[in-house]
Amino acid sequence: MSWDLGVDHNDMTIAEKLGQVSWSLVLLIIVVASIGFAMLYSAANGSFDPWASRQMVRFAAGLGMMMVVALVDIRVWMRLAYPLYALSLVLLIGVELVGQIGMGAQRWIDLGFIQLQPSELMKVCLVLALARYFHGASLEDTGRISYLLPPLLLVLMPVALVLMQPNLGTSLMLLMVTGAIFFLVGVRLWKFALVIGSGLAAIPVVWQFMHDYQRNRVRTFLNPEEDPLGTGYHIMQSKIALGSGGMFGKGFLMGSQSHLNFLPEKQTDFIFTMLGEEFGLTGSLGFLGLYCLLLVYGLVIGLRCRHQFGRLVALGLTFNLFLYLFINCAMNMGLIPVVGIPLPLISYGGTATLTVMIGFGLLMSVHIHRDVRLSRRGLTDF
Repeated sequence: MSWDLGVDHNDMTIAEKLGQVSWSLVLLIIVVASIGFAMLYSAANGSFDPWASRQMVRFAAGLGMMMVVALVDIRVWMRLAYPLYALSLVLLIGVELVGQIGMGAQRWIDLGFIQLQPSELMKVCLVLALARYFHGASLEDTGRISYLLPPLLLVLMPVALVLMQPNLGTSLMLLMVTGAIFFLVGVRLWKFALVIGSGLAAIPVVWQFMHDYQRNRVRTFLNPEEDPLGTGYHIMQSKIALGSGGMFGKGFLMGSQSHLNFLPEKQTDFIFTMLGEEFGLTGSLGFLGLYCLLLVYGLVIGLRCRHQFGRLVALGLTFNLFLYLFINCAMNMGLIPVVGIPLPLISYGGTATLTVMIGFGLLMSVHIHRDVRLSRRGLTDF
């Protein structure tokens, strides 16, 4: 089969692409990341070591990667969508064979200079692969069950591998992002209802296969006061810290729950709680406002793109970023069970930071190349 990319041969130079970069978005990303550096500095009781300094280095590297990704022609990313997905899938298989175990889960591959978490990479690569598959799809195509089987296979393979680690939170994120893309391409609502209904009916079966710690998280979510010094400790301390922040907070470096080490995992999973304790409801809402601006940028970029591949990439990655934000903040407030999802640009972490920055780079690539003509048939030389 030959692939044709309906190419506009008036390709832009690097200087012209730099002129098309949304520098206001770059500035907003730096501002949000700087809040993360400040919170990691506070988490270490007023020290750049061990978290803030390393996060700054990772962010600087991620910023460079973001710009490189942004300047690469969107048609290149379309061509590489399936190979990158395959690479991520191989890395997930590698986790099962040679992965490092940490905190009871086998999720990382030790590369020496970084602990690589392939499930984070898959969040981006899955969006690329699904956008490539659905590029140019019509409502007639998405109405056929046979047409939806390949993308279902694309998501079920990594979900199964991620569940084996085990990592329920990331598995659910992969499924929800896939659902969002299916909705964007026009899959009928009754099919979603059928899948959701089947999922609800399968809950008793899924419960039997869940690990003990996962069951405990659900029980703790339903009644955290049952074991306040055991399984309910994390969420109880998080609620206490958030409530003690009041309207305006206790002040930077003045959070008692976090600095007296009552608040667990304050540099990763519960960093939003620490922010709420130190800056209160006002500071938390201000931070969420900045994050919502990032989401608005993503939505606008997606809606302005003239080709379906770019639209699906931009909107898929934006929804993925929203899930990070919603799940992390909701579990900090006790609205959902604790699932170990970081807060991008804020929580300490290597792979998550670099992956999110690559996602922003792809978002900018869609913006820069929003007017490139992509035919339904796909890719040729350009």
